[in-house]
Amino acid sequence: MSSRRRHTRFPVRSRGLGDVYKRQRRLRALAARGLRVPQVLAEGAPGLLLAHLGLPGQDTPSLAVEMHAAVRARPQAMLGLFHQGLDALGTAHAAGACLSQAFARNLVRCPDGVIGYVDFEDDPAAVLALPQCQARDLLCYLHSTALHLQEAGALPAAREVWADWLELQPTVVQALLRTSVRQMRWLRRLPTDRRWGRDLQRARAAWVLAGGEG
Repeated sequence: MSSRRRHTRFPVRSRGLGDVYKRQRRLRALAARGLRVPQVLAEGAPGLLLAHLGLPGQDTPSLAVEMHAAVRARPQAMLGLFHQGLDALGTAHAAGACLSQAFARNLVRCPDGVIGYVDFEDDPAAVLALPQCQARDLLCYLHSTALHLQEAGALPAAREVWADWLELQPTVVQALLRTSVRQMRWLRRLPTDRRWGRDLQRARAAWVLAGGEG
């Protein structure tokens, strides 16, 4: 990480020393695999001191922020952002890694355009096999993007993008995701009325995006 990028720093408070070590271990392991994550500058019982992924005076918007702003744009703009997030997850997975909470809010655009990864409170690999962790990453991502896609009128096209992208992933991950979609088919019974709240809308849209009945 360049000295310019290290100029901006931010502290991350943790719940205890074990949590500190878990986070710094995860960050350093991901960095060793060539993934763009915050650099650990210092660590201790109160928390971690991390280098910011941005540069002084420049924004590092999350993919969630960009997708929210693109809702009123053309559907193609939303689809482009959705695909960039998939590719960012694909890069991490191809490196033999998994993330923690792979929501769009935790994928951030660095000044050079590369998607970086933040927020590593959890370590799914401590309790799950790697393919399960990677399938979990993808389900988190779909859950966090589906409603934006629906509101932009891009959900049908995104289903095709997702299906084509998934075909290129390891067969074990494909199988896990298809099993999850089958197990979540009860979501088709959820009402689409907005009066039931965005959480229900988001869950149903994510199921449809993942390959459930449209």
